[in-house]
Amino acid sequence: MRRSIATVCLSGDLAEKLRAAAAAGFDGVELFEPDLVAGEMSPEEVKALADRLGVTLDLYQPFRDAEGVTEPEFADVLRRAEAKFRLMQRLGITTMLVCSNVATASVDDDEVSAGQLRRLGDLAQGYRVRLAYEALAWGRFVDDYRRSWRIVELADHPAVGICLDSFHILSRGHDPAAIEDVPGDKIFFVQLADAPLLSLDYLSWSRHHRVFPGEGGFDLPGFTAHLLRAGYTGPLSLEVFNDVFRQTDVHRTAVHALRSLIWVEDQARRALPAGAQTPDTGPGEALDASSLLPATAATGIDFVEIRCEDPSSVEMVLDRLGLTFRGVHRSKPVGLWTSGAARIIVNQQQAHGAEPHLSAVGITVPDLTAATVRAHRLKAPPVHRRTLSAEVALEAVLAPDGTEIFFGDATTAAWVAEFAGGSDLGGTEGPEDADAPTGGITGVDHVNLSGAWEDFDEAVLFYTSVLGLTAGSATHVPGPRGLVRSQVMTSEDGAVRVPLNVSPTLDTGPALQHVALACPDLRAVVRRARERGLVMLPVPQNYYDDLDARFDLDPELLAELRDLHVLYDRDAEGEYLNAYCPTVGQVFVELVQRSPGYAGYGAGNAPVRLAAQSRR
Repeated sequence: MRRSIATVCLSGDLAEKLRAAAAAGFDGVELFEPDLVAGEMSPEEVKALADRLGVTLDLYQPFRDAEGVTEPEFADVLRRAEAKFRLMQRLGITTMLVCSNVATASVDDDEVSAGQLRRLGDLAQGYRVRLAYEALAWGRFVDDYRRSWRIVELADHPAVGICLDSFHILSRGHDPAAIEDVPGDKIFFVQLADAPLLSLDYLSWSRHHRVFPGEGGFDLPGFTAHLLRAGYTGPLSLEVFNDVFRQTDVHRTAVHALRSLIWVEDQARRALPAGAQTPDTGPGEALDASSLLPATAATGIDFVEIRCEDPSSVEMVLDRLGLTFRGVHRSKPVGLWTSGAARIIVNQQQAHGAEPHLSAVGITVPDLTAATVRAHRLKAPPVHRRTLSAEVALEAVLAPDGTEIFFGDATTAAWVAEFAGGSDLGGTEGPEDADAPTGGITGVDHVNLSGAWEDFDEAVLFYTSVLGLTAGSATHVPGPRGLVRSQVMTSEDGAVRVPLNVSPTLDTGPALQHVALACPDLRAVVRRARERGLVMLPVPQNYYDDLDARFDLDPELLAELRDLHVLYDRDAEGEYLNAYCPTVGQVFVELVQRSPGYAGYGAGNAPVRLAAQSRR
């Protein structure tokens, strides 16, 4: 089975799109007609470029308003089609997408539509062209793939088959199981697109809100599994109309697209019963269980790294919070601070002029080899850092937001010994230690990352496919300069939590990121930090008046929360307390105390935090 992409998914002119698709590793492309019409290359030049790049031209699309018309109108259909067939011969393309009629259809009769497709097939056959008939979600009469298949069956022509598009099927809520009733050799082409679940007219939804597989709400692995069971062996092609992708870097989008296709193929294979018979694969990376090693469940956060030229402001916060300085790396200007399982690296390498910002996260996995091989097969860009021969070499890849993601396991734990005093990390150095009965910081609760709006969908796919995290529902939090979009990525057991945020486009300040440190007794940590001179982010008195009205807290507890500038939330499963340290550069530290059953992040408190940070 081959991997293809429609040129409409990518920015740039046709030559740029072909080069990007080839460089990313696609086997072929489907040619969107406006890309040819608006370009300067002749059809022969387009074919020659594709041949040099090693990509096939798999589909010419779209051909519209072909069936369900009167005889005088159909005569014009044949005239238009013959011109396109001659053009396709020049391009070397043998399959054309024929969309169900949305504009000129006036005859709601399957026999009429089938007869017209049969006659169109006779004409196409003379040019060695096949017709892939597709039911558009907004078709005038034909908007269901099961009806389009019935019409193709009635046409009973070797040059007439169907095209199945996941958006047109799943957006209308049609059951894709009937795909398995279609003979695989009559499915001439397949187009894949995901989409968020919206209440919107189908045309607007399709033209502006499609996303790559794994980034929306459709079950594309299940959809693809039906195709495999049907015996389909043609290309799997991405057709994603999206305003963002047509504005972003063409090469990056092409890699992003291929990652999504590899992921959905792998998920589809794994959705099949063990031993299920599926078609043989063709050129390109094999579509079988060995194409991707299983996603190894992330088991924890090994470390968080903050990079900056001047670490003094960061180190002041960490020191006053009670973390212990473990020393400087033996060969790099990098310091390590710890408390319990919380490890914060402060990195001055390649940081000239840089304000403090969150630059890397270490993730522990049960199988380091599987995790790194999977990441590379999913086209995650590798990160290279200088490592001496006696030092632990940590594998890392670059996330779409620029964060470096390092993989670690029991074999890499020795990296901590590379810091002066780093061999003693067992929590035995005094009363401020995380294991002390008076409480303290015990680990990392979550890491909150912020990125550009155009990278958000790609980031969701990255953390889903590469790290095996699950995406929660997207939420929007009101801030002083607009809504902040947030989506939480979590491991199955909650050991790794990564909320992803997108700040409003009108927010001209730095995109803030933060690390949330877990505390079994948050109020004790805040009191000790205040004694050392740390001033927590001030919370307005109005918040506590509202808190009292919402939760009817014990007056003594409410007074203590107000005094310490600690925020509070509660649901049916438990409680959540949090407090915020001052922002330094583009990063801040949050302190968190959560009941075991509480799975949220105090979302109702986020507007208060955003407003307070904006004021300061």
